[in-house]
Amino acid sequence: MAKINPFQAVRPTKKNARNFSSRSYKTYSKIELNKELKENPTSFLSIINIKKDPSFSSEKSKRYELVKKRYEAFKTSNILIKDAIPSYYIYETVQANGHLFCGVIATASVEDYEAQIIKKHEATIAKRETTFKNYLKTVRFNAAPVLLTYKDDLTVENSIQNAKKKASEFNSWTTENETHKLWCVDDAETVQRIHNAFQNVSVLYIADGHHRSASSALLARELKSEELTTTDASYNYFLSYLIPESQLKIYDYNRVITDLNGLSSKAFLEKISVDFEIENKGNEPYKSSKRHEISMYLEGIFYSLSLRATKQKNQSAIDQLDAHILQTHLLEPILGITNVRTNSRIGYIYGADSLEQIKATVDCENHRVGFGLFPIEVRELMDIADSNAVMPPKSTYIYPKLRSGITIYEF
Repeated sequence: MAKINPFQAVRPTKKNARNFSSRSYKTYSKIELNKELKENPTSFLSIINIKKDPSFSSEKSKRYELVKKRYEAFKTSNILIKDAIPSYYIYETVQANGHLFCGVIATASVEDYEAQIIKKHEATIAKRETTFKNYLKTVRFNAAPVLLTYKDDLTVENSIQNAKKKASEFNSWTTENETHKLWCVDDAETVQRIHNAFQNVSVLYIADGHHRSASSALLARELKSEELTTTDASYNYFLSYLIPESQLKIYDYNRVITDLNGLSSKAFLEKISVDFEIENKGNEPYKSSKRHEISMYLEGIFYSLSLRATKQKNQSAIDQLDAHILQTHLLEPILGITNVRTNSRIGYIYGADSLEQIKATVDCENHRVGFGLFPIEVRELMDIADSNAVMPPKSTYIYPKLRSGITIYEF
């Protein structure tokens, strides 16, 4: 059973709620970032964007100290306040397209992560784990929750709906065509009901935030060895947002390649035809309609690629992933791309209009070919995690994309 606990969140006051939270820092262009910082000095971005601070240092540890100093200043100025008692937080967001996400912000257990009660489907990079661990060790707060999902559970759903009715505080705001609602649940009876409901959930799955959860586990191990504590210390938990599988949205994560590895278009198509059946779909964007059908755009024409029956393997869940099929039958053997994380010849496009973006990217001659993949299903993700396997990099683009600073967990 999963240990999902309430906590005393640090969060913006009602009047600052709309302006404080931010998208992931890396999603802002330089122009966007400067505009946001100028127009909104009470944003979470003002805490973590320290490059123009007079005290800025190239030494990472000093930069982390500066972030911590700014964070404390926001608390001193009462932009942020800490709740008096441990609470759960029901967070709901509605996108411009009408899709609704509603779940619980709470803390999840590092022990559950280590015991694989919280399961992962993505490999992590040790350097990134260590870097974020060092950051967390200095600042001692977490503002970006790990997105966890679970198989739909009526008991959990009923506890959430009941909690929304009994919440001691309700807050609502709008950002970038999305509406946000937050309920603070702090009465003992309702808190216990949510806690008990999640104890019936046997497995949780990381949907987004593999490096954040891995870094939290790494930090907990380090602090345990340094502090020699036997208590259930706060660093043994990490900030999480939990939603049921039926609400999770997985979009296609598509590829564009700069060149054909020295091949002509004709030779490239001939090599592909050895493993794939190729069908010309014309010059209008063609989206794959089923698993194991890959869309390709080359020199003004869309094609569908279907792996030949003689090349198919009925083995592991990984073998059935379109991203794996594309990688092992085309990107690596034909285009010479072995590491999709680091190879500069490959780029990624995702989202609802991704095929149009693939066409535009290839047409402007920055890239030679693009590939559209059919999005995986949530249950495929769960099956892979259950088998202790990991997906190829860049296999999923998952919503919701969580904002930083809606609630902050101190440890």
